[in-house]
Amino acid sequence: MKNSYKELTLDEAKAKYEEINKKYFDLRMNMVVGHVENPLEKRSLRRNLARLNTIIREYELGLRKA
Repeated sequence: MKNSYKELTLDEAKAKYEEINKKYFDLRMNMVVGHVENPLEKRSLRRNLARLNTIIREYELGLRKA
């Protein structure tokens, strides 16, 4: 999963970012309530958000070509 984001286009990366961001938000809310099966999922979602944010920023700077 670590390398699966490298081939994404800008639009796909933004859509995936929004999807994972929603999952991350829901997981954080469930952690407050206390009903989380896998608490380590929060770390992996946060890291995937950082990877996607890096890819989106590279497109904005022109380091990646569309």
